Amino acid sequence: MRNNRLQTTAPSLPRSRILMSLLLTVMTSASPMAVAARQQADADTTRIASEQRLGEVVVSAQGPTQRVGSVQIGAEQLQLKELKSAPSLFGEQDIIRQVQLLPGVKQESEASSGFQVRGGTSVQNQILYDDASVYNAGHVGGLFSAFNAEAIAAATLYKGAAPAQFGGASSAVLDMTARTGSRQRLRGMASIGLLSAKGAIEGPIRKDKGGFLLCARRSYMDVFLRQTKDFRDNTMYFYDINAKADYQLSPRDQLLLSFFTGTDHIVMDDMVDMRWTNLTASLRWIHQLSATAHSQTTLLHSTYKTDNGFDLLGMNFAYTGHIRQTGLHQNFHLPIGRHTIDAGLQSMLMSVKSGEWQQMNLHEREQRRAWDANVWVNDIIRLSPQWQLSAGVRMNIFSALGGSPYYELDEQGEIISLMKPESSEMVKTYVTPEPRLSLTYQPTPTLSVKAGYSRSSQNIHALRNQSTSTPFDRYTLSSNITRPETAHQLSAGVFAMTPTGSYDLSLEGYYRRVSDVLDYRDGKGFSSEIEIERLVLGGKGRSYGLELCLRKNSGRLTGWLAYTLSWSETKIDGVNQGRWYWASNDRRHDLDLVVAYKLSNRWVLNATWIYYSGQAFTAPSGKYLLENDWVYYYSERNGYRTPSTHRLDVGAIRTTRTPKTGTVREWAFGIYNLYNRYNPFLISFEDSEDGARTKAKKYSLFGIVPSVSYTVKF
Repeated sequence: MRNNRLQTTAPSLPRSRILMSLLLTVMTSASPMAVAARQQADADTTRIASEQRLGEVVVSAQGPTQRVGSVQIGAEQLQLKELKSAPSLFGEQDIIRQVQLLPGVKQESEASSGFQVRGGTSVQNQILYDDASVYNAGHVGGLFSAFNAEAIAAATLYKGAAPAQFGGASSAVLDMTARTGSRQRLRGMASIGLLSAKGAIEGPIRKDKGGFLLCARRSYMDVFLRQTKDFRDNTMYFYDINAKADYQLSPRDQLLLSFFTGTDHIVMDDMVDMRWTNLTASLRWIHQLSATAHSQTTLLHSTYKTDNGFDLLGMNFAYTGHIRQTGLHQNFHLPIGRHTIDAGLQSMLMSVKSGEWQQMNLHEREQRRAWDANVWVNDIIRLSPQWQLSAGVRMNIFSALGGSPYYELDEQGEIISLMKPESSEMVKTYVTPEPRLSLTYQPTPTLSVKAGYSRSSQNIHALRNQSTSTPFDRYTLSSNITRPETAHQLSAGVFAMTPTGSYDLSLEGYYRRVSDVLDYRDGKGFSSEIEIERLVLGGKGRSYGLELCLRKNSGRLTGWLAYTLSWSETKIDGVNQGRWYWASNDRRHDLDLVVAYKLSNRWVLNATWIYYSGQAFTAPSGKYLLENDWVYYYSERNGYRTPSTHRLDVGAIRTTRTPKTGTVREWAFGIYNLYNRYNPFLISFEDSEDGARTKAKKYSLFGIVPSVSYTVKF
């Protein structure tokens, strides 16, 4: 290592073992052996306009006028048509890939579906699918997003001062609205790609009164594995199902039922068996109070669970965990003169099993429950033709419930007292006010200046052994020891566009401060203790940066250039000698270039080039001999940098339509990593035979990967 910059010596993994290398990375990084849109309801767009309808859902795309004139700073309303602007991995169009290409957003790692916003980690984000939370939203370790693009109608990413009706995340909120089916006629689609196939069907339940949509997707990697000699006894597949039905009960009332589930299953010989599942369901009643006002009542449920087993080196280990939430969400949308008011409440019962494992003859389990309640009011005010203000407050009341053991710890993390409260007892209650403010000054139709402040909190905490999401992330709730994680964010920016809207430019800066952020104690890991609070210490974090985005919106050539300059640090007493250290997701430079060229009415060409500078990670600074064993010495947390990442992806889409039947056929061709660069995915350290020398090895997930998919819509 030279100047804390990693110098790697080993070649990347053979391409024939690409998928298996990902699985092994997930397994070894977390096993005990390894460690011992919803649309924004404001003056510009309202939820009722897209949800309650007489015909089909119409989603207004966010153009340059919206980006310049909207009151909410840091809000990115995703244009689903831009899914075709970027080449796809394995021929699969993915809304999360579009999110990762936005300014201020970082991809967790090569080919990962996790995203990090303004210094936060992916576990500090909240992903909402029709109001229900989704956790670990990726298939096959993140190679595929959990969300089928055919099922999504609208999506908004809130990077900064989200309106008060959103909460539960200390970083960002991705709010997605599922598409409703046609009320007029039966429609469908089918698509097949390199590793997965999907289909959708939609139509009227009763013409002009209600419709349904059903989407399904499944991979067939396991089919390929069975054809190989080495992996014929292995399994690796995922599937997901999206369903939605809506019905117009009366001219003022609409009922919507939404369902989503996704499952992964991976088996390696008789050594590894891993399964993880997401499930959400919501029942929403929209009632029109007047021509512009409405109420929205939603019953919702979400579950994330993981079930993993290992048999390695004669050691048996089984691990399970879950997050379950069930509750009621009520919101009133009330435009009154110059004011657009949203007010509401949410009540949720939570159950989190941070871990249950069976290791040899040892069986341990930790599970806790909580009640989470929120009330909010948010007002968007048109102060004058040039000034808009969005001001609100959200009050979070969180109570840890009894029925499970709680304890007190000493400074070393040892249990000094144990409590066993009754299930009806409230062990600890936290009341957290969350003010939100966003101000826009627009002196001309083509220029605006925005500023915002937000305070947000999070009561579901996650621990991970590496910087990417895996089925081995451990979750826990706020308790008598673990306090809610709270974040303050200040942001300001300038937004401009040309008079015709052909180009627009944005420049934003932010400063984010987080308290009660958790990290592992020195020497602790995933399975060191079943009591998760014995593994961690709480501290503070800070991140700051600049975001630049230039877009070309019209003409044959469209696209955008996004650049982020950022810093992210953490300070925890008892970790890294109490000094500030770079967060594990700290990365100085991120550059994304996305272009699409309409060659003709049938052909669209696209390309994406990305560059990420080296990410912080912890590496040994030296080692010493202790009783004939070499022991690594670590001088600082995250004091080294991986090599930089860059990659060029290209694609082409050919679309034809049969005028008589309206059938659309689409071929999508792509090449991921065109110039075959092996980017860092995993860094490991290996000793020489005598143990005296150590070298770092860089493992890569992908070289060049071609793809093709065929889609027909009828």
